[in-house]
Amino acid sequence: QVQLVESGGGLVQPGGSLKLSCTASGITFSDWASDWAMRWYRQVPGKEREFVAHIGLSGHAIYSDSVRGRFTISRDNAKRTIYLQMNDLNPEDTAVYYCNRAQYNYWGQGTQVTVSS
Repeated sequence: QVQLVESGGGLVQPGGSLKLSCTASGITFSDWASDWAMRWYRQVPGKEREFVAHIGLSGHAIYSDSVRGRFTISRDNAKRTIYLQMNDLNPEDTAVYYCNRAQYNYWGQGTQVTVSS
């Protein structure tokens, strides 16, 4: 059974940076590299889960308007891991961040990001 585990969340001041990781276990390198496009979402209590970024098998990235230019998604296939480098954070970025296999119902448990002074 494949599991996704996020890490790297925490408390950061406005203007600061964080790097999130999401690692998959229970999957072969071949399957991961050939079939697992991945996404980051985020959710604030009482609101719907919001798309943040997508990375395809070739590394092609797509971003939501709210994070484009500040966030960078990347992947390391050898580590079965995706990353989300978040720069110039602001309080509106506060949320639980989830990784997801694109177009599938595979989710991690989430990692809390809080941006506050």
